[in-house]
Amino acid sequence: MTSKSGFQDAPPDDRSELTPEQESAIRIVANNLHRLNDAVVKAVEAGVTVELMRTARYHNEAGSWGDQLTPVIRPGK
Repeated sequence: MTSKSGFQDAPPDDRSELTPEQESAIRIVANNLHRLNDAVVKAVEAGVTVELMRTARYHNEAGSWGDQLTPVIRPGK
């Protein structure tokens, strides 16, 4: 399904082997990422450039990792 904004939803993955705890954690990340993307769009519409840069990588003791991001904001021209 294509929305009027030009974004397209990713198809669901029916092969999930995630635990309920992992699925919950992913939903939290997805929801927060959606809010972040909305905030980026609003900032761009307000006339600034927003770049998200990886500034760190978090590792647990079991081999999993996740990127930590910092926004770089530049005023529009």
